[in-house]
Amino acid sequence: MKKVCLLTLTLCAGAFAQSDTVVRWRGIEGVITAPGVNNPVGQIQSGAGPWTTRDGDARINLNTGEGSFEVEGLVLNGGNASGTPGPVTAVVGTLVCNPGSAAGNPENAVDTPAANLSTEGNAELSFKIIVPTVCNNPAFLIRVPSGKWIATGTKPSSSSKSRY
Repeated sequence: MKKVCLLTLTLCAGAFAQSDTVVRWRGIEGVITAPGVNNPVGQIQSGAGPWTTRDGDARINLNTGEGSFEVEGLVLNGGNASGTPGPVTAVVGTLVCNPGSAAGNPENAVDTPAANLSTEGNAELSFKIIVPTVCNNPAFLIRVPSGKWIATGTKPSSSSKSRY
């Protein structure tokens, strides 16, 4: 009888241990680089000039791939387009797993679909992506669809919970 009870407790504990892990970035900040200076995140190159944001956040459930991001006031700092998104009319979110090949695992970047960027620099998107099996030290980037990153998630935190 004791063996059956122990097995039941082990199976129940295992079921609770398989809860979803959600990573949240409680801020989105523009890339702060001088024009023509590259500031890569892993293998992803940065935009050609400085960007700023007013606010933003992102979150991704690493088990289900469900997530969302929102950015407000994503605009250029300097030049003739200062205070506007310039020619950028859409952005994608990018989950970067194992940036710089952390812990010996290959770096993987997974893009969301594109979201429209308003003339005020606002964009939001709910999405579902396929998260790589190993995703250590995840980073979240906002990129122009052609590939360069112009903003990044800040203040990361993670939690486990049973539902997204």
